[in-house]
Amino acid sequence: MSLPRSMFLSASLVVVLSLLAACGQGTSTPTPASSAVAGPTATATRAPARVLTVCLGQEPASLFPVANPSAAAQSVLAAIYDGPIDTNSYGYQPVILKDLPSLQNGDAQVFSKAVTVGDEVVDANGTPVTLQAGVTVRPAGCTNDSCAIKYDGSSSLQMDQMQATFRLLPGLTWSDGEPLTADDSVYAYQVASSPKIQGSKKLVERTQSYEAADATTIQWWGRPGFIDQTFFTNFWAPLPRHLWSQIPFDQLGTADQSAKMPTGWGAYILKEWVPGDHISLVKNPHYFRAAEGLPKFDTLTFRFVSDPAAAVSDLLAGTCDVLDPSVPLDGQVDVLRSMSAQNQLQALFTTLPVMEELALGIKPAAYDNNTPASTTRPDYFSDVRVRQAVAMCLDRQKVVDTVLAGLTNVPKTFVPLEDPLYNANVTAFSFNLTTAGQLLDQAGWKDTDNDPATPRVAAGITGVRAGTPLELDYVTTSAVQRQQVSSLLAASLGQCGIKVNVQYVDPTVLYAIGPQGVLFGRSFDLAEFAMGSSGIAPACDWFTTAAIPDSTNHWVGENVSGYSNPAFDKACQAAGQSLPGEAAQAAGIAEAQSLFAEELPVIPLYWRIKTAAARADMCHFTLDPTAGSALWNIEAFDSGADCGN
Repeated sequence: MSLPRSMFLSASLVVVLSLLAACGQGTSTPTPASSAVAGPTATATRAPARVLTVCLGQEPASLFPVANPSAAAQSVLAAIYDGPIDTNSYGYQPVILKDLPSLQNGDAQVFSKAVTVGDEVVDANGTPVTLQAGVTVRPAGCTNDSCAIKYDGSSSLQMDQMQATFRLLPGLTWSDGEPLTADDSVYAYQVASSPKIQGSKKLVERTQSYEAADATTIQWWGRPGFIDQTFFTNFWAPLPRHLWSQIPFDQLGTADQSAKMPTGWGAYILKEWVPGDHISLVKNPHYFRAAEGLPKFDTLTFRFVSDPAAAVSDLLAGTCDVLDPSVPLDGQVDVLRSMSAQNQLQALFTTLPVMEELALGIKPAAYDNNTPASTTRPDYFSDVRVRQAVAMCLDRQKVVDTVLAGLTNVPKTFVPLEDPLYNANVTAFSFNLTTAGQLLDQAGWKDTDNDPATPRVAAGITGVRAGTPLELDYVTTSAVQRQQVSSLLAASLGQCGIKVNVQYVDPTVLYAIGPQGVLFGRSFDLAEFAMGSSGIAPACDWFTTAAIPDSTNHWVGENVSGYSNPAFDKACQAAGQSLPGEAAQAAGIAEAQSLFAEELPVIPLYWRIKTAAARADMCHFTLDPTAGSALWNIEAFDSGADCGN
């Protein structure tokens, strides 16, 4: 099962082109023959070991599970660890925990905590601070800025504080047979907290304490003021203190014991790593689900096959049983679909909650010092009608149908349609050249020569010199798929009288920190890139005013368009300060989606696709849009005539 976002800071639309019913049409597992009778007793021949071979698109650089492992590493780690919390179908499932804490089961609580000057709290902006006079905070019971106060440094003050209790399953052990205890999770917290360990410190910085109450119970306390929607995931995946505690924190990422041969509690034990060739694992005799007959295979081998065509050939030849999504199969979709239709293999696809988007330069960084737009870049996009027109000039469905083989969809909002919080009643600006042209006319972009092949020009637009052509630079990376997409979209915009100059840049240039970087320096007209969250909660805060990268926040923020709307900020804030299941959360996310769809801080292009393949008789291998790894349930993988039963 997949590792959760606490370790890895990663109803679905899943297309399985070869139905799992095909599991009954493969080659049967050989039945062992009886040995010859020797004397008065007979000895049965041991069944041959079952071997599963998974082909990865690249060799992991490290298997250290804390410092943002690669996708290939996550697939290997899914076999070594199991959970501790799975994220499937836009929900969370406990694996080595008895349950997830909630207000309903009593394992989570919100207290009113007295605080004073010098206490470590989280302010009204969600930033960890030391409480002192002048800090803006939310008193207990306050869930939005309207009731926030500026602390005077002397008055009594109560703030909300969250607590959650996590309870391990009894009898868990590491693969070496040593008990797995709450203290191993505390050790993992200590590792994650170390400044010598790379990775996000966001949760660490908002945690007041993380302690073992007994051998199987851990208690998490957030800082006062920190109301966390996903508090039930604030469990650090255990690390083996008995094996790693003698390794300095700054060496954990490179030491063989933690980076090359890590010990886990999952279905398999790492046995051998042959650089450049393969990683082999064997069944874990101490696996806590061994009594269920899991895992199904005795040996698991990960081969490294970077060439997608070679990987498909290896799958057909039987030297790969599964092609992991780390194999770049985007260019093999037609081949996989054809072979799947002939029952030569299974082709699997799912959309991901990762949105490919076209960001609009609504407020470039050049505008930050009140510099007139007429002296810098023309103000193309502050008028919402222009943004709506651009959306209707983009034939996004053609992109989905031709470049992405119809396997995904054009988003209406920043929330996938499979998500329970998706708002289906939002405005949609579909491809419509006529209506788009009318909006551009209304906004002052005129087709003066009645020739759509030439750019429209400005007439009477504040912040744009009269006669300025509607000519935009479109920047993205040179990935093959993006070249195909940008070519189609540039041609589509041209039909509206919008001239586009496509520029392909190296990712290091596109994603460089501001103010020099293209995206985070907010120095673009149009920019295509992808946005995805490490969790599964809708990320409306990507488009809030506070998320605009600028000099005040060291150019850190996702809102690269510079979009700002107090109503959107308020709706997103209300959702973020509400707990799961509360009406305010659903209402806030619904309102934020409605505003997003109407005002278009970015234009969503499509949800990205994950692709995998497997032998025709492989069972229980599916793709889930929110799983941390495609191999989240590798212990259940099986093959043969009866494996689907």
